[in-house]
Amino acid sequence: MTSEAGVHKKSSARVLDNLSGSIGRKKIILSVCGVIIGLVHLFPLYWLAINSFKPDLEIHSMLTFYPHTFTLKPWAEQLGSRDFLISLKNSVVIATFAMSISFVLGVPAAYGMARFKIPGRSIILLLFLVTQMMPASLLLTPLYLTFSKTGLLNSYPAPAMAIASGSIPFIVVTLRPYFLQLPKSLDDAARIDGCNAFGSFIRIILPIIRTGLITIIVISFLHGWNDLIYSMTFNVSDKMRPLTANIYKYMDKYGTKWNYIMAYGMILVLPVILMFIFLQKYIVGGLAAGAIKE
Repeated sequence: MTSEAGVHKKSSARVLDNLSGSIGRKKIILSVCGVIIGLVHLFPLYWLAINSFKPDLEIHSMLTFYPHTFTLKPWAEQLGSRDFLISLKNSVVIATFAMSISFVLGVPAAYGMARFKIPGRSIILLLFLVTQMMPASLLLTPLYLTFSKTGLLNSYPAPAMAIASGSIPFIVVTLRPYFLQLPKSLDDAARIDGCNAFGSFIRIILPIIRTGLITIIVISFLHGWNDLIYSMTFNVSDKMRPLTANIYKYMDKYGTKWNYIMAYGMILVLPVILMFIFLQKYIVGGLAAGAIKE
């Protein structure tokens, strides 16, 4: 009996060792695959960065993975260019305006869809999801005619409102699960303490879902910052166009200034990179929490 128990223990130990070894190998393989996928996705960004510090001749004459002749001229000329600074201002204003419209209209809409029994609520949510799958080009003609008749062409509100029309459904779909998780007793307690519906919404509810609010603020701002099609369509004047629409200036009949385009692109993506570096935990946590099914 003792020998049989010893054999059983040894066989169990071998099984556990094999299992732990297979799990360890699996983790190593997955880690290696993750590193390879990460490098593949980050390589274009690295290529954009190193070419922004090369002379244009080096970009055309040889394939190098680091600048042999380091130069800051593309960066210096753009950051000191009046046209570039005007485009930068346009990008900031349009992105901020679009984010503000989306926040003011989207957050209360998400709260209402979660808290109140609205007739046809499921159909409305389905329509919100459908709008996220529609290409922006479908809205260009009706929006252009509307903005033309209302005198909003070549202005900041035109692209900002068009961008917000796509951000608001995203906010509603993302924030609604947050509000569904909050007990209605919070609203009742706020009413007992003297808050009205708006007061309890601002003072009690919104601070609790801070993670979700940071997520939708960042994503809504990036929708406006990365916009190209609306800004090019509604702002015909070069002085009203944002950074994304003015990169063509470095492509003319004499050739393409690739190092200037690379530096321009790096300046354009830097805010996006910095936002995700410093707000990563909020964005990832916010999207994960907003994906919880009712």
